[in-house]
Amino acid sequence: MTMEIPIIEIKGVGPETAKDLEGLQIATVEDLFEHFPYRYENYEVRDLSTVKHDEKITVEGKVHSEPSLTFFNRKKSRLTVRVFIDRYLITAVIFNRSYLKKQLQIGETVTITGKWDQHRASIAVAEIKKGKEKRSRVIEPVYAVKGNVGVKQLRKIMSAAFAQYATQIVDALPEQLRTQYKLMDRVDALKAIHFPLDFRQVKQARRRLVYEELLLFQLRMQAFKMLQRREGKGSPIPVKKEDAASFISKLPFPLTQAQQRVMNEILSDLKKPYHMNRLLQGDVGSGKTVVAAIALFAVAKAGFQGALMVPTEILAEQHEVSLKALLEHEQVKVALLTSTVKGKRRRELTESLKNGEIDVLVGTHALIQDDVAFHNLGLVITDEQHRFGVVQRRTLSAKGNNPDVLHMTATPIPRTLAISAFGDMDVSTIDELPAGRKEIRTFWAKHDMLERVLTFVDAELQKGRQAYVICPLIEESDQLDVQNAIDVHGQLQHYFQKYNVGLMHGRLSPQEKEEVMVGFKENHTQILVSTTVVEVGVNVPNATVMVIYDAERFGLSQLHQLRGRVGRGSDQSYCVLIADAKSEVSQERMRIMTETGDGFKLSEHDLKLRGPGDFFGKKQSGLPEFKMADVVHDYRTLSVARDDAAALMHAEAFWKDDSYTALRHYLEQNGVFNKERLD
Repeated sequence: MTMEIPIIEIKGVGPETAKDLEGLQIATVEDLFEHFPYRYENYEVRDLSTVKHDEKITVEGKVHSEPSLTFFNRKKSRLTVRVFIDRYLITAVIFNRSYLKKQLQIGETVTITGKWDQHRASIAVAEIKKGKEKRSRVIEPVYAVKGNVGVKQLRKIMSAAFAQYATQIVDALPEQLRTQYKLMDRVDALKAIHFPLDFRQVKQARRRLVYEELLLFQLRMQAFKMLQRREGKGSPIPVKKEDAASFISKLPFPLTQAQQRVMNEILSDLKKPYHMNRLLQGDVGSGKTVVAAIALFAVAKAGFQGALMVPTEILAEQHEVSLKALLEHEQVKVALLTSTVKGKRRRELTESLKNGEIDVLVGTHALIQDDVAFHNLGLVITDEQHRFGVVQRRTLSAKGNNPDVLHMTATPIPRTLAISAFGDMDVSTIDELPAGRKEIRTFWAKHDMLERVLTFVDAELQKGRQAYVICPLIEESDQLDVQNAIDVHGQLQHYFQKYNVGLMHGRLSPQEKEEVMVGFKENHTQILVSTTVVEVGVNVPNATVMVIYDAERFGLSQLHQLRGRVGRGSDQSYCVLIADAKSEVSQERMRIMTETGDGFKLSEHDLKLRGPGDFFGKKQSGLPEFKMADVVHDYRTLSVARDDAAALMHAEAFWKDDSYTALRHYLEQNGVFNKERLD
């Protein structure tokens, strides 16, 4: 499957060209074959009656009249010529090619490629040639190129490489899968993608190559998961469903069906002989904390300890209060460890933890300090797991004998992305909100309506409520004409003189942030002006208004996270998006936000509007860079590939039969096993 033949071995590729190709990440013949076209030029001659407005077309016709030439200056000109195409008389418009005036003779046959303007009955000409279309291939691939290598040269190199090496292409997909899904073999698919005869061929080739790419990716993920399980054999935790059921029956509210389903998945994992690696995702307010509490209770009753690690002290304190309320009357001891716990108090706490007197430890990254040792750690839960580095999460896990791990996030991740970004984890989703929870009413206002928005905020404050005001920047920027937190803070202090207006942003020290949040939580501050640092954070049930300035600068998922800061109490809550939203995409975002409060629907929309790289932010996305597949467009194939990869991993034939040799070789080459074989 992999052809590690250096690119310089292709006939006609010298040292200079090889160097230029390396600038395109093409170092081997395999790299070249997988440098796929991003679009195709279609030179198939069309009938004008079948062409839509603004479509790019190729047509044949006869010059009907003398060309007319207009000069704008010495270099810029426009040539127009009337051409008969079938029964239509159209105008061909050619820019900056004045020399053609003498070459285009009345009655002469010409082939024109360009964009069709149906309203003006004209073509903006990209190419014009005398005579009929003579190309052997009417569909030509267009590649990403840079430096000295142009598209035509790359086509020639591709052709030479196929002539030399097509017979050496290995097909990794076994015949059984190719037959099952009616897929081309690899050599035909590569040939069809680079040298297609028609677009039907391109479609079939793409279908084959997308499935192959996603299957290989999922095989890596599934093999990694299996290896983790083999290496990560901890002790099964003998949790009892009846303990969990008894605990649930005493809760002051019923669990939703989604909470019940997720709970069963977690309890089932805890009993297994290898450690759990599960992502629990649920919208803000969907009840993840209760699920975590039930899991921690079941683990404690089975004689093991649990740990819950969160990103901030204030969040840790919040979790400690809610877990104590749920667990301590069940004789499950909960303790809190943050960087503010020092001296004698810290020594006593770590001693109690080591002796097994503490069942559940809640804390920040203080949990992973060297002096923190557990008696028998069975379950590690990280809240907002993407906020912790991999090393921090591993350090916490290393404090037990491969404890089970549950990652929680309130960022609704579309299943499409969850499968690809977290392929080595099992994903549980709470996709319904508890009964009786009021939906946050969301409105979109233009900047010139700010006075009305502030009057509305004032009315809520007069009822004793509180408000968040979010800005995209900390201070004024030369580059961006957007509201900044420092200016807005000053304006609102002047406008709301009866109230205290707080300011929060990323440049404050952790201690300062903590003080600002505590002030807001305890209602010493009625309005909190902030950047997005409050996106994940403290629970302030009394806050009923969220105002977001320049809302078009945020993605849907981030807007939804910010909106989720309100609506945590029994009062009706509101979110006001202030945005002029001039582009269609921005207007679409604002419209979707006002129409749905479902984080998962919003995240799917966000994925379509922004693409997978921007969904998490390019740097930390951890998403694979696919050469052919697109996780949004090809999500069904991704799901199929995941199921197929899991089935292969567990099939004895995969590890023994010759038909799977290429796939096994691929896993070894990619370092999944470090030359090992799975049992």
